[in-house]
This record gives sequence, C-alpha cells and structure tokens, in this order.
Amino acid sequence: MGNILRCFKGEDSGGDHYPYYKPTSRPHYPPPPPAAPARHQQPLGPHGVTPSTVGVAALAHDLLNFESTSMVPDGLSQHVASSRKAQVKWYKNMLEAYKNTTPPPKTPVDASHLIARALHMIQRSDLEGILEFYNFPIPSLPTSSSNHQPSSLPEGVQFVLNTLPVYDKCIGDGDGFTAYVSTTDPRESANVPLEVHEMVIARTQARQCRDYQSADALLSSLDEAGYKIISCSDDEVLARKYRIRMRGIDAPELKMPYGKESRNALVKLIGGKSVKIYVYDLDQFGRYVGDIYCNNVFIQEQMLKNGHAWHFKTYDKRPEFARWEREAKSANRGLWASGNPEKPWDWRRDQRNARQEAIQVY
Repeated sequence: MGNILRCFKGEDSGGDHYPYYKPTSRPHYPPPPPAAPARHQQPLGPHGVTPSTVGVAALAHDLLNFESTSMVPDGLSQHVASSRKAQVKWYKNMLEAYKNTTPPPKTPVDASHLIARALHMIQRSDLEGILEFYNFPIPSLPTSSSNHQPSSLPEGVQFVLNTLPVYDKCIGDGDGFTAYVSTTDPRESANVPLEVHEMVIARTQARQCRDYQSADALLSSLDEAGYKIISCSDDEVLARKYRIRMRGIDAPELKMPYGKESRNALVKLIGGKSVKIYVYDLDQFGRYVGDIYCNNVFIQEQMLKNGHAWHFKTYDKRPEFARWEREAKSANRGLWASGNPEKPWDWRRDQRNARQEAIQVY
C-alpha cells in the first residue's frame, strides 16, 4: 500500500515497480499539425504568387523592365545561342504581344503560348531556351520548326556551301565527311584556277583520242588540285572538294566502341543526299567547320538527340547542344546505352601519348 501511495504522490522509492504511474511517464501527445491549405489551393510566395505562377510574374517584371530600360535579363544568354541584339528584338515582340493580350496570361501554359506566338520566326532551340529560362512548358509545335534551317545568314557564318549528293564512302566518321560543290555554283565558278580549266580540256581531248592513261593521270592531277569530275546522270560535273568538320559535336573515332554505329547514323542522315553547310571556320587540319542541314533537318541536332555524338563543349557553348546531349543521355540512347562511354578527345589523347612513348622507346 505504501508503494502505491508513493507512486500516486510521485515519490521515488529507488525502484521502478510502477513506472507508468509516474507523472513524468505520462503519454506525450504532440501538438496538432497546422491546418493544411484548402484543397487545390497553393501557398502564396513572398510576392503573392504561387510556385506555379512565379515564372509568369517574372516574365511580366522583365517586360516592364524592358519597356523602361530596353535591357533583357542577364541570365537569358545561358539558355539561348543568339546574340544580345537578337534578344532585344524578341523582347520587343513579346512586349507588344503582352500588351495586346486581354486578359494578360495568368498561367505558365498561357505565357508559353504567348511567347511561342510572338517568337514563331526564331529557331526552335532559342524558343525552347527562353521557355526553359522562365520554367514554362514547351507547347506543341510542328516538328519541322525544330529542324528548319535559318531563314537568314546566322551571325559568324563566312559562306554557305550547297553540295552535290554526298557519297557514303566519303563519310569518314560521325562528325566529318568530304563534300563536293559544283563549279556551276556562282560562288565557285569565279574561283576555278586557270590550270584546272586547262586540265579539264586536256582530259577531254585525251579521252577523244582514247588516250585513257593520260586522261587518268589528269584526273589524279585534278584531285591533287582539290577538284573532281563527278558523273551526274548522263553528264559530268567539275566539282570542288571540301573536307567538312561538323561544328559543335565530337563523335567516336571508327576504332572506338560505337564508332561504326555513329558513322552509319550519319550515312543514313546525309548519304546520297545534297546538304547545305553554313561554314564558320577553317580548323588546323584544313577542314571547313560548319552547321549541316539536309532537307531542312539540322544534322547535329539529330546526332546529339539520338546519342550518336558528344557535345564538344570545348569549342561550342550552344546551350541547346548541351540540352540535346542530356536528353539522349537520360534516355540511354545510342552510345549512352553503355553507361560510361569513353570520350573521343580522351581516346585521341591516349593514342598520342602511346605513340610518343613508342617513339621514345625506339
């Protein structure tokens, strides 16, 4: 009885016979949780906007700021490839569209469609970049708009090549090939050297005289001069040879894993077809570096999206290229199916080092 009384009074007898009677061992009930927001209602952010509409508010703020300062957001250039001058034009169009929209967009979907309508003439990659900048969904657009070649000459392009159909055997790997441009092309016709014209005439005369040995020798001389006589239907065309390096991507070398698959993918895209090449530069190996389009399809985009090449970040910073590579990698397409494929620039470095070591040993 004494023990029971001590337990009720909270006295400790030195033992623990009835711990559940101690005041300190009473069940602890946590405070009730805060009331949940009403169904379908999102908590308001610091500016009175919900998380899903913060991009809409940011767009309105940026357009208002642009109207007064003519300045575009600083971070936009990390998402698009076009120049700041082009971005200013975009915001002029978006501001005009925003003012003409009643009521103004209230959801990300509404804002996404407004931007798509205002900027329907820009490249798909830039449109996707600006939508990504505001975290807006990408609306359904015609597939061709993603791959449509530029309507005007892009900034930095030195000249454009319109080639004859590309031979399969002239495609070396997944990022390079040899192309031929007819000398009837206005750009080429004025630049054919006199000695090339003379060799063509001499070859024709040799063939008429059935001096095929001399004719073949003249063909070799033409090839050394960078020209080739190509049979097209029932005619022969004098064409200039161009070695092409695809800008912004790096494909596996033929001796690397997935090297042949990458080349075959490029063959399927351009083999036997004429291509348009926007030439930006000439590299250290004498190759013309450019963007390739075939039947309005941007070839680098297809190679990256399908996992046939890497984005060559060292030489090309276009954000859409990085995005297309991420898309292929996340889907385990092409070379990414192997998990951790060796990068071609690492492979080439190792090959160079091995050759140097072999020379030193020798």
